[in-house]
Amino acid sequence: MKVQMRGRNIEITGALKEYVEKRLGKLDKFIDNLGDAQVTLSVEKDFQRIEVTIPINGMILRGEEATGDMYASTDMVVEKLEKQIEKHKGKLVKRAGKGSVDTKRAVQPEDDGPRVVRTKRFAIKPMAIDEAVLQMNLLGHSFFVFSNAETDLVNVVYKRKDGNYGLIEPTF
Repeated sequence: MKVQMRGRNIEITGALKEYVEKRLGKLDKFIDNLGDAQVTLSVEKDFQRIEVTIPINGMILRGEEATGDMYASTDMVVEKLEKQIEKHKGKLVKRAGKGSVDTKRAVQPEDDGPRVVRTKRFAIKPMAIDEAVLQMNLLGHSFFVFSNAETDLVNVVYKRKDGNYGLIEPTF
């Protein structure tokens, strides 16, 4: 796997580059022929963040971690990517049958993976974005589906990791 690194507010030293390449190279034991890894290293206040994106035959593995130490962040993001690979191994094994991805370990996929086990139906009333955020917080959910009173379209508000909120609006 080739690793392409960029740095924001950080100088990528030879030792750091070698460490990141070595740790990401560990992922090769799970899957052969990984795509080129896009790595962004950045320093923001007291956090040293690493973002890794690896395309695999139409799927994307992505991990992001931020700690006080870039080496610790690298270790954590590699663990996160390993878990993603294990989680999606069934899909990758199925695609391997088509000859596009080689796996080194024989893995028996569990049934067909996650499935819908519950369906919820509810009336959607038109409301403002602020009201939707309030409803989401009152319910204790991390997202809320509503009809936007301004656009009459179905929107989703969600709570972001940084404590702010996001809005998903459809485009046609």
